[in-house]
Amino acid sequence: MSTAVSNRIIVGLMRIAEASDEQIRHLVDSARTAGVTWFDHADIYGPTRHECERRFGQAVRLSSAEREQITLQTKVGIIKDGPYYDSSYEHIIASVDESLRALNTDYIDVLLLHRPDPLVEPEEAARAFDALSAAGKVRQFGVSNHTPAQIELLRTAVDQPLTVNQIQLSVVHAAPVAEGILANTLGRAPAVTPDGAGVVEYCRREGIQLQAWSPFQSPSGVFLGSADYPELNAVLERLAQKYAVTPTGIAAAWITRHPADIQVVLGTTRGERVHEAAAGAQVKLSRAEWFELLRAAGHQVP
Repeated sequence: MSTAVSNRIIVGLMRIAEASDEQIRHLVDSARTAGVTWFDHADIYGPTRHECERRFGQAVRLSSAEREQITLQTKVGIIKDGPYYDSSYEHIIASVDESLRALNTDYIDVLLLHRPDPLVEPEEAARAFDALSAAGKVRQFGVSNHTPAQIELLRTAVDQPLTVNQIQLSVVHAAPVAEGILANTLGRAPAVTPDGAGVVEYCRREGIQLQAWSPFQSPSGVFLGSADYPELNAVLERLAQKYAVTPTGIAAAWITRHPADIQVVLGTTRGERVHEAAAGAQVKLSRAEWFELLRAAGHQVP
């Protein structure tokens, strides 16, 4: 699936529960000014279920024409107070109905199963997807944090194309991309479990859009400007000057440079950060620069 530059950036709205209506509208307006029209939610975002969706719906009153110009994506399946997962027909239907009320919309463009459910019954998810599609409540379906095998299991029953897989990915948390480099390399074990191997290649082959959440995160927090990553930040700064963008833009460009056309999901409440990432998404790093960043982030390239 090929994505236009304007759709390579997604605004994730997990942090807007405490924001004012004016702040939320400013974030959305800033995104749209930057050409970003894809907005990502989940039923568990906020201190109470559907709270961030509700704040968005209260603050952003879209006309029918404006609604058609944006993509609203939300997720279902995590029971935060459990904690556990629920991909049953009843839970999916009930959660989507509440998401529609909270978002103040008649339909959701993309619905994702938020995390793999070890007790999943594919027929249950399929029945829910069929009902939601037939009612016009959801236009497309996908998953988040799923391995190829978990997607294949769902596809034994689900008729609708699974069009998205949202995974954690950054130049530091790069195992889904970097693990393949270590194939057939003595003494260097892959960074993820074998069942997770090849998720990027699998999604490319199957036409599933990859989305990268936490694109600026490392195990110790945000790596941009962090003393934990001096070599990486030096390269980010140098390339930012070369391409007249910010280090944030280069960190986004590292993701969008991949031929899988991976979308970058920003978890920000700052409109300027959206503009920085959008500018970076228009930069095409050279192969040498892409690999330099990967190595500066601490990954081995044999």
